[in-house]
Amino acid sequence: MTKIEIIIENCNKCQRCVKTCPFGYISFTNESLVIDENCTYCSACVGVCKNKAILITRKEKKDFSRHRGVLVFGEQREGKVADVVYELIGKGRELADKVKEDLYCVLVGNEVEDSAYELITYGVDKVYLFNDTSLAKFKEDTYTALITDLVEEIKPSIFLIGATAIGRSLAPRIAVRLKTGLTADCTELDIDAEKKLLVQTRPAFGGNVMATIICPNHRPQMATVRYKVMSKAEKKPNPEGEIIRKYVDQTIIRDRTKIMDFFKNNDGANITGAKIIVAGGKGLGRSDGFTLMKELAEALGGSVGASRAAVDEGWIPYANQVGLSGRTVRPKLYIACGISGAVQHLAGMQTSDVIVAINKDPEAPIFSVTDFGIVGDVYQVVPELIMELKKKASTENT
Repeated sequence: MTKIEIIIENCNKCQRCVKTCPFGYISFTNESLVIDENCTYCSACVGVCKNKAILITRKEKKDFSRHRGVLVFGEQREGKVADVVYELIGKGRELADKVKEDLYCVLVGNEVEDSAYELITYGVDKVYLFNDTSLAKFKEDTYTALITDLVEEIKPSIFLIGATAIGRSLAPRIAVRLKTGLTADCTELDIDAEKKLLVQTRPAFGGNVMATIICPNHRPQMATVRYKVMSKAEKKPNPEGEIIRKYVDQTIIRDRTKIMDFFKNNDGANITGAKIIVAGGKGLGRSDGFTLMKELAEALGGSVGASRAAVDEGWIPYANQVGLSGRTVRPKLYIACGISGAVQHLAGMQTSDVIVAINKDPEAPIFSVTDFGIVGDVYQVVPELIMELKKKASTENT
């Protein structure tokens, strides 16, 4: 048990601790130092007390020797494994190899046995399969109960979940039940070689800084990971993984929801998996600039993206936003039109295979990451590109 004590004989009543406590939990009453029972043990007071009048005694370090392996949540929709899962498997394999442990995957759904075998081919050592008609549609209560029980049974050291709509709903529920920490929207993962801890990196303060987070006192170390920021796993020539089928006990599952119907979002924004993206920024100057972006995207067979500034102006829906506060993309071709290149936007697209920027400002930061830069007016350059593309298409069709 962690506790805080006051060594009365050492206190000189300087009250530095009172001024330093960020929560206001320390007071000086009747010539005596009083610490509120809600103290978070942050140790700020200990650091400023020159006479060592405050002592924090922490509970002994937990034994995590039974927690081994890296577990990946195998998200699927209508029987098809989500692309982000293969990225998590690639990173999970790397992390597992560094600590010389196994890589696991949990797959929950209906008629997904073939998908379980497919996961094995990517180097997963064990796939824990919950295959039942009642699991055809994602439900938070059901999935949380099954996966929490599994984690408590197999005790992985690390648990990775995709930062998708499903992952962002599921991960916090599981973390609370397991009484562990959760780092959301990670863009980088590594292992501290000395302490063998998962080092989790994520954007913070609106993407202005990158926070590095560890979870030394709880297991598993949980993280949701952004799609398109890590390399996809490659198939193994001679996979030797194992599928472990788990029983679904309906009597212990609490289900508080009933799915009446599904409606797909038909706004046309599908930038996450797009191979070509034409993105517009505030430099377009007006909302109808995205009509031009759409025309170029259609000529290339791509999708339309946008910077946060353009979305904030109301020119295009949030679903099209690229960047730390939007979507992370990795297309084969990314064309940035009228985008200056704020750090937050670059972090969401700079891993694209080929980047082209069109901007009137030759000093725009976007040019620092481009393969090809065009200094010019978007409304002059883009129509010419469209015209050339149409000419080429017309020639190929004749």
